[in-house]
Amino acid sequence: MTNTVAVYLGLLIAAALALDILANDGEEVLFLGRKFLDLMEWVEFWN
Repeated sequence: MTNTVAVYLGLLIAAALALDILANDGEEVLFLGRKFLDLMEWVEFWN
């Protein structure tokens, strides 16, 4: 991954987070965070 691609990807993620916070009070970020924690617990179980 080049620096240019990394910068554009970072800007895209930041814009998506900002849009979610402005439009939906960050509900999708919380949902994805909770699902990620569930995934980590599931992976830890199989370790």
